[in-house]
Amino acid sequence: MSITKGNKKTIKGWMMYDWANSVYNLVISSAVFPIFYTTMTENNGREIIVNEHKQVLVEAFGYEWINTSLITYIGAIGFLLVAIISPILSGVADYIGRKKMFMRIFAYMGSFSCMGLYFFNYENIEIGFLFYFFALIGFWGSLVFYNAYLPEIADKKDHDKISAGGFSMGYIGSVLLLIICLLLTIYWKEIGFDDKGHATRFGFLLTGIWWFGFSHIFFFRIKDTWEKYTVSSHILGNGFRELRSVFKEFMADIKLRRFLRAFFMLSTGVQTVMLVAVYFAAKEIAWPDEDSQTTGLIISILLIQLIAIPGAIGMAKVSKAIGNVKTLQIILFAWVCIVVWAYFIITPFEFYITAAMVGMVMGAVQSLSRSTYSKFLPPTEDTSSYFSFYDVTEKLAIVLGMFMFGFLEQITGSMRNSIICIAVFFIAAFILLSFVPKDKVEKSL
Repeated sequence: MSITKGNKKTIKGWMMYDWANSVYNLVISSAVFPIFYTTMTENNGREIIVNEHKQVLVEAFGYEWINTSLITYIGAIGFLLVAIISPILSGVADYIGRKKMFMRIFAYMGSFSCMGLYFFNYENIEIGFLFYFFALIGFWGSLVFYNAYLPEIADKKDHDKISAGGFSMGYIGSVLLLIICLLLTIYWKEIGFDDKGHATRFGFLLTGIWWFGFSHIFFFRIKDTWEKYTVSSHILGNGFRELRSVFKEFMADIKLRRFLRAFFMLSTGVQTVMLVAVYFAAKEIAWPDEDSQTTGLIISILLIQLIAIPGAIGMAKVSKAIGNVKTLQIILFAWVCIVVWAYFIITPFEFYITAAMVGMVMGAVQSLSRSTYSKFLPPTEDTSSYFSFYDVTEKLAIVLGMFMFGFLEQITGSMRNSIICIAVFFIAAFILLSFVPKDKVEKSL
């Protein structure tokens, strides 16, 4: 069975998974959960002074940790696990033609784990961390197979536009749910919740339900593309051979290799910013009080999401005029400026300006990275295996970024010192992109 490229119903169905799962990325990874976690641990943890900076220690898994360092370490472990298992599963999926089955497993794991975060509190913090851990694996594991469908549903000339459209759908959907979560935390008394924490945790439940429900639009409209072999006892070995075959082809392609080197550095910076921005703002920005901090942080995330939509679409048009690689370099230069500026910010107003600048480049860099890689792929049916290298690169980059950020904060006592290393990653990505060869006939690259 094959997918007809350019089918509008199929393309819209593919985009709807961005709509479905992006609520995790916004509510859990970027906005509401980080605020909830920081507030919960600050109210229950033990305060200490590290190099003249106030820090909060939490007790978990038999040790005491700085609260924000612990959550970054758990995230790093989760990304490392995804990086290990996704190539294996993608090889199996390509071999038996079951990308959608594996994607469904991860989507269900992630969405139900988000629902489980409703029970997260300080008394059972380890269990809460497990739900956080498996929600992360579910989200990023499903993207391995989701991204692999892009070269199958559309021609190369449409990849930038469709990739940007998917991210835009995700931003719109996640903003809608974030507004609902914001209203829950503001009007929790009127709605009938016991306290603000209860209302916040109810938002996690809604996130899981949203993700689970809307993902079925994708599952109903997208078919597995081909059936090569039936399932047998040799499936794992066959999957490894499938992956090894693709790896040999991959290593012979200089464009893919050099692009992924640049993408590794790019992702280390971008994903670290996305995952720690709210933790940074909660600790390093001088908010008047807790309520203004909560509201201000959510508004700033909303600002990023709303600006990211025209940013992604606009940069897709720029890439059509000057090429993907040059456009990515322009975006990376902007990232370096933003990170350097962020090192010095103190007030909420300065943070809002930073959020607006991040929004202009956040969606653009994610969308263009995905579509550029898809354009570099050779004609193949092994899209899951090829995209597994893309996703593994991204996950290992996140592991490095999260570990470095948490480690520098742990030893220096300040998140500001960790920002400097992020700028270095962006500069390295800019330089490495200069070495990506461009075919004369492929002016769009």
